[in-house]
Amino acid sequence: MKALRKAVRWGFAGIAPCELAILVCAVGGVRVAPVVWLATELAVLALMTGATALLFSDYRRHRREDLHRHSAFLAVIADSVPASVRKLISHEITLAASFLRWATRRGPHGVRGGDHAVPYASAQTATMYGLLFVCIVETVALAHLIPWPVVHATTLVLDIWGCYFLLALHASCVVRPHVIGADGSLRLRYGALLDIRIPAHRIASVRPERACPNGGPAAPDESGVADMAVAGLTTVTVELTEPVRYVRVLGKHAEARVFRFYADDPVTAVAALRAGGRSSPGSRTPPGP
Repeated sequence: MKALRKAVRWGFAGIAPCELAILVCAVGGVRVAPVVWLATELAVLALMTGATALLFSDYRRHRREDLHRHSAFLAVIADSVPASVRKLISHEITLAASFLRWATRRGPHGVRGGDHAVPYASAQTATMYGLLFVCIVETVALAHLIPWPVVHATTLVLDIWGCYFLLALHASCVVRPHVIGADGSLRLRYGALLDIRIPAHRIASVRPERACPNGGPAAPDESGVADMAVAGLTTVTVELTEPVRYVRVLGKHAEARVFRFYADDPVTAVAALRAGGRSSPGSRTPPGP
């Protein structure tokens, strides 16, 4: 069964470019030999049959382990779909939901009564809108310069998606701020990409501290320090009594004992953390336009 699972994964990875090439040829009016089309479709059918057999086998196995139907289904997905793919799909769904929340001007996500929202998106606003302007100019320019229909359509779709991605990423950062819970817990986020929960009893100390880290987002170094910078800057440092385990951007697990993150108002954020999460009225920050 393990060999079949590996064969199905590599088979789908190999057949996807073939299907894409056939689709591009069909849209561009290029004739594809019937034998090539037939061989590709038969390969897809074989892979789908193998994948279906794997799903049913895994589902029965998890049900025999006394898992509920919903839990068994989630376990089947975890067995069959790589963690990085699941994380990317989750990112796209969260981006779309965050974009709709931002566009409809609803309140911050995950901020309940008594919680303290800690915005961080303002530091990157100018950069994001500058990149968005460049993407729009590129989209319009290429739409007028590329004469070939297939290349024109492909480039246009990719450019439009790029504009949407930039806007949705910034929107997710606006509507998904860091959150200091009423119980003193800390929830660190970066849009739809990161979500790290730190219980109150693990927070040893917190202080305002400006730093310019060079590492990747939430990538812990050899001393257990993870940085969540915005515009290359962090303003608050939180030290823990013991490491916290979390999931990075592409699904890889990591743990850190010190977190450095950016807050628009680090003094207020530090005061709220030291006060155990108690915030004054009006601390819930609505998303900007």
